[in-house]
Amino acid sequence: MDFLRKIFGGGNEGSGQKAKDRLRIVLIHDRTDISPQLLDNLRDEIVDVLTRYMEIDIKKIDIDLDRDENAVALVANIPVIRIKRGKSEIE
Repeated sequence: MDFLRKIFGGGNEGSGQKAKDRLRIVLIHDRTDISPQLLDNLRDEIVDVLTRYMEIDIKKIDIDLDRDENAVALVANIPVIRIKRGKSEIE
């Protein structure tokens, strides 16, 4: 119910605070509208960087966006097989 009050007004908030809350909701919505292709590209780039420093199980990677009322989080479950140690392993 508080969520709806923030969007449509009500309570003791000033109009400036209401506008900020509405803008934050719009920005969160915009950030979560990510295409599957963009998420795949993001996943590929993350894998490219991580494989420079560690051996990972690429088949078991799970990357997604987790949304709640106030925020968006990139959640990644990436099984690490081993960490590469030393310059010769990283190159």
